[in-house]
Amino acid sequence: MNPLQAFRSQLGKLRRLAQPYFLPVEDTSGWQFVLLIVALLAVVVGSTLLLLTAAVAISGALIPELQGRFLPGVPQQVAAIWASPVGVVVMVLFALGLGCFAALRGKLRQGRWLPWVLMGVITLLILVINGINVGISYIARNVDNTLVAYQADQFWQVVAIYAFCLVLALPIRALQSYLIPKLGLLWRAWLSGRLLNRYLDNRAYYVLNPNDESAEEIDNPDQRISQDAASFTSTSLSVSVEIVSALLTFVSFILVLWTISTKLALWLLAYSLAGTAVIVFASRKLVALNYDQLRLEADFRYGLVHIRDNAESIAFYRGEQQEGREAERRLGGAIRNYNKLIVWEALISVIQRSYDYFSRFLPWLVIAPIYFAKEVDFGVFGQASIAFSQVLFSVSYIVNNIDRLAAFSASISRLEGFQGKVEAIGQGGAAAPLAGADADGRSDSLLVSHVDLVPPQGGRRLIHDLSLEVAPHQRVLVVGPSGCGKTSFLRLVSGLWPAAAGTVQRPPQSELLFIPQKPYMILGSLREQLCYPLDPQRFSDQHLRSVLEEVRLSELVQRYPDFDIKQDWPRLLSLGEQQRLAFARLLLNSPRFVVLDEATSALDVGTEKHLYQLLVQREMAFVSVGHRPTLTNFHDTVLELDGQGAWKLQPAASYTFNAGA
Repeated sequence: MNPLQAFRSQLGKLRRLAQPYFLPVEDTSGWQFVLLIVALLAVVVGSTLLLLTAAVAISGALIPELQGRFLPGVPQQVAAIWASPVGVVVMVLFALGLGCFAALRGKLRQGRWLPWVLMGVITLLILVINGINVGISYIARNVDNTLVAYQADQFWQVVAIYAFCLVLALPIRALQSYLIPKLGLLWRAWLSGRLLNRYLDNRAYYVLNPNDESAEEIDNPDQRISQDAASFTSTSLSVSVEIVSALLTFVSFILVLWTISTKLALWLLAYSLAGTAVIVFASRKLVALNYDQLRLEADFRYGLVHIRDNAESIAFYRGEQQEGREAERRLGGAIRNYNKLIVWEALISVIQRSYDYFSRFLPWLVIAPIYFAKEVDFGVFGQASIAFSQVLFSVSYIVNNIDRLAAFSASISRLEGFQGKVEAIGQGGAAAPLAGADADGRSDSLLVSHVDLVPPQGGRRLIHDLSLEVAPHQRVLVVGPSGCGKTSFLRLVSGLWPAAAGTVQRPPQSELLFIPQKPYMILGSLREQLCYPLDPQRFSDQHLRSVLEEVRLSELVQRYPDFDIKQDWPRLLSLGEQQRLAFARLLLNSPRFVVLDEATSALDVGTEKHLYQLLVQREMAFVSVGHRPTLTNFHDTVLELDGQGAWKLQPAASYTFNAGA
């Protein structure tokens, strides 16, 4: 991909990330978004002219002596603008800008007016600050001239004007410093919420599988939703504001510079374009290195979180050396990549400093001859230096911020790639292995018809042409040797995996519940733990106590009488306690169909019998995976798998476990 194509690709990614907050992408185009941005600038410029005119009129009516002292020449300039075609053009563009927003007002629902208003205010503040800076360049020129001419009275008058400009600029800068991160915070809350909803939609979090580093290109989704989204919104706004400021600065001060020396203005443009070209060419490697650094740092952090989450298991195994080697491997990858990154950043820094140093000579080389020829006054030196530095800064924005822009470009690619992936999964795109998993049909029974089971991202067929019906009140036990596909079959009937062939009809989602061997423990209170995923307020404390006693967890009530207490439940509860708590959760949910994957493996036979009897008493249908011969007492049918595709159904009463089952 050539640089132009890469730039267009990044712009497309940036638009897909940025536009939805300001303008919905479903029924609008990118050109409408650009049109609104241009319209916003037109409205801001028109508003600035109107505000400046009103300020001049009010100050002239109320405090004419101060207007003459602190706004010298401003009323005349404003009058000249209105007398020329410029005023008419600005007002026409102002009206057209308002018309664009009025025409698209139907698209700016759901709070989308607020970011446009904030962006307009921020742009207005930038324009005012830029005007003050232009005025300060003339003030600096007058300061130098009054000093050379030994005009003390005029000197102090000019200094007073300069102080007035500073006092005026300070609150404007303060408001701008508040509004930019405030808008970024609002945008981040919206974007992170949007990505989070899509991440949880259609089980995208399950499809992406962040633990499989080699099989999935979307690594560390948690980092992308939290850190990358925050970085993108804050950097997008700061870069946008800086670019607008750079453009306004360029237009304002190039006019000042042009009035001083056309030759100096042309030399400046040529110098800045050449420097930008060199720095862009030299920094192309930075984007790839920054992208890799984000990924490697996230991988290292995930490894440390993994150690923390599994501290007890690691301690039992005394696996510190193995965990240390893996953590060091991840750290080493980040360090090696960062070493390359600092080499390239050092190279870019040398180019930037050289560019900055040599730029200081240009104003002297051009202005000195015309000053010595007495064609300009001494103050032009100072004004030319200010104007030159401002224009150079604006046209050198890429040069001065190349490392930051490279990191920003990398974050755009990571975040947009994640957004595109989760949206494709949510829309049932080709990238989603779960697409169609729940689309086979709904039924009052669990009906499997001529199904072939092949795990996603795997080529081995575990089950061939299986037909099975689990009617209400019916119970099926799935047995077979390790690796034969028992858990895979449960994923199929639960809707996590699609069938490679055939159809699966399931009861409604609210009537089917899956209980794994290691129950899921949420981050929350004991009440939320028990009621998950239902609303905890549906059940009284007495109801929760009763259910815990039913599953033989009355001691848990004694240890934690307050159901709103929050603890690290996976660490505090043994696996057996977690399995009994999962059965309590099951009783509270009261589904008609249950899928149990060795859900009583950590319990004694007596407790296992008691829990299965609770399910039978509530007339629940269930499909179980287990290895204990005693489980046949609670099932009607046994489904035996051999792992090669073959299967066999037989009555549970006559089934005998063999050594491989």
